[in-house]
Amino acid sequence: MPLEPKTLGVALAEPLTLHSGLCRREAPAFLRALADADQVVVACTQEKRLFTELAEQTPDASATGAVVRFVNIRETGGWSRDARSAMPKIAALLAAAHLPEPEPVPTVTYASQGRLLIVGPLDQAERAAALVGDALAVTLFSQGPGSDGGMQERRHPVIAGRIDSLTGWLGAFRLAWTRDNPIDLDLCTRCNACVRACPEQAIGLDYQIDASRCTSHRDCERACGTAGAIRFDRPAETLDAAFDLVLDLGANPLIDWHAPPQGYFRLPGGLANTEGLQTLLRLRELVGEFDKPKFFDYKQKLCAHSRNEVVGCNACVEVCSAHAITSDKARQRVVVNPNLCVGCGACTTVCPTGALGYTYPRAPDQGTKMRTLLSAYRQAGGRDAVLMLHGEEAGQALVGELGRAAQLGRAHGVPANVLPLALMHVASAGIDLWLSALAFGASQVVVLAVGDEAPQYLAALRQQMHVAQTLLRGLGYQGTHFALIEAATPARLDDALAGLRTTRQTLPSQVARFAVVAEKRTTLELVLDHLIDHAPALKSAPDGLPIALPAGAPFGAITVDKDACTLCLACVGACPAGALLDNPSAPQLRFVEKNCVQCGLCETTCPENAIALVPRLLAAPQRRQQVVLNEAPPWSCVRCGKPFGTQKAIEAMLGRLAGHSMFQGEALERLKMCSDCRVIDLYSANNEVKITDL
Repeated sequence: MPLEPKTLGVALAEPLTLHSGLCRREAPAFLRALADADQVVVACTQEKRLFTELAEQTPDASATGAVVRFVNIRETGGWSRDARSAMPKIAALLAAAHLPEPEPVPTVTYASQGRLLIVGPLDQAERAAALVGDALAVTLFSQGPGSDGGMQERRHPVIAGRIDSLTGWLGAFRLAWTRDNPIDLDLCTRCNACVRACPEQAIGLDYQIDASRCTSHRDCERACGTAGAIRFDRPAETLDAAFDLVLDLGANPLIDWHAPPQGYFRLPGGLANTEGLQTLLRLRELVGEFDKPKFFDYKQKLCAHSRNEVVGCNACVEVCSAHAITSDKARQRVVVNPNLCVGCGACTTVCPTGALGYTYPRAPDQGTKMRTLLSAYRQAGGRDAVLMLHGEEAGQALVGELGRAAQLGRAHGVPANVLPLALMHVASAGIDLWLSALAFGASQVVVLAVGDEAPQYLAALRQQMHVAQTLLRGLGYQGTHFALIEAATPARLDDALAGLRTTRQTLPSQVARFAVVAEKRTTLELVLDHLIDHAPALKSAPDGLPIALPAGAPFGAITVDKDACTLCLACVGACPAGALLDNPSAPQLRFVEKNCVQCGLCETTCPENAIALVPRLLAAPQRRQQVVLNEAPPWSCVRCGKPFGTQKAIEAMLGRLAGHSMFQGEALERLKMCSDCRVIDLYSANNEVKITDL
């Protein structure tokens, strides 16, 4: 594995001392470095466990609070066939590894007492219970006897019936079921007298009666006279119970989600494989309190979900595979359940306003890492950087497998210009960070999907890439700047990365200096300003141009049918982004295109169906300015002459109510008055009636 200290030193702007083969044999060198530095970067993850333990056991390191970080340069660059030209990449990875850890985020706590519900055929459920019953309090929900039937000895509580619902998460599951079988399992002694007595063999070794085979001749009930467990006249009973963990061995899943709740485990194949044993080992460990990051931050004032119980943007609800996000139209917001959230971040990627933000890490921390990677790569002489975003578990493992295949001569490996960046989940980064990476000097952004992503995640990523690529091409940046690689094997990934070599991209002539901020729309404005300032297409169109974008883009304008619009301004009240404005001095509908997120609330709120969305990017200064979409002469009160409303709105109202029995004569005439005169006229008319009566 070739290493060049001079080139790598550029990453830290200081001379670099290299320890070749720093593994178990040279652990003392690591301890000496730990004693002399506040921060140590180990550029290999092979012995991460060993070096972490050594650091924890070293008194000097513990006293000074020395920080040890690990970065993988071996599989990601040093073992590629491009290894001799990979020094800029390795320098970039080292520079990013020296960044401070992000600020801690709030956590979500689960508390489990070890109450385990096992659902499935009784024989399989009892076998699973035998392996975990010493560590967990097990309850079995029988779904038939299985191939062998249950054991004669009842070691755990057994319930049965029709499952109505299973809700909750680790430490807080709730099972609701209906007990509708003539055999009460609490009273059953498993003596098998009913099994022998039944002529239709409608009773199996799960000790429940199959209603489709039973003819109700009652032989079983008579045979069970001593225990009294069988009663055909027993009414169905609705029950529920709380559990901390659920193991589902049934043929049909109780929770059929791509991302099921924490604490729910499904083994459709039973225990006859390695996955089954690993799951049982995990279950044994899930007793106590457990924390996970609170992956999201929600700002209701930015949310474009609903106004006045009218739904506009529903992107986060539709993309969530964990069913953690629900609509609350009455409160004009979405509700995110932190206990169900699995941290994929897809909701934050599709959110057009930034109302949902990702916190693990936050966007500014992610932006800083991207800038550091790309800056160090460029300073070390690297060119045509490709930023590859991958998951920190399965994605990182696949990249490592490709590196080992390259070291063995079976693959090319990760190219020298491909900079891997691990994310909690690949769906957590979207158009704001991708475009920022291009502004910081990346020629291309690649997202690696390894096959365990929800289909809606991939659809959202493709749609976001389509929007971003259309925007760039409209500005004159040629080439393919974004790619979604779907690869589950090292060979597939190797082929896909090799294909990136043939692409060439047009990029901004200068590297951006802005920093990614917490507000998504602010970041987008910063990156758009940079891309527009250096856009090749605008050299021949200095006044700017509109770029048509696909439906669903977070930028755009609206069109207003002036003949249909009555200037009721309901759209102004519905707009969550301040893109639509009124004019206090005159009947006008104004619009600021920069603020529009294309949520569609104005379109769905308009009572006249006069508004249509126009997804686009206006690459011109006018996108920040107020423009008048519609205006009309005001209506003057017929009593005092004060202007109120518009002529079109009042005339439309008069036309609609003229035939109504409640608006005839003077009542219709009052609709032509301002609110003050309407009250005065109504009060005067009432007084006249009273005087006449006297």
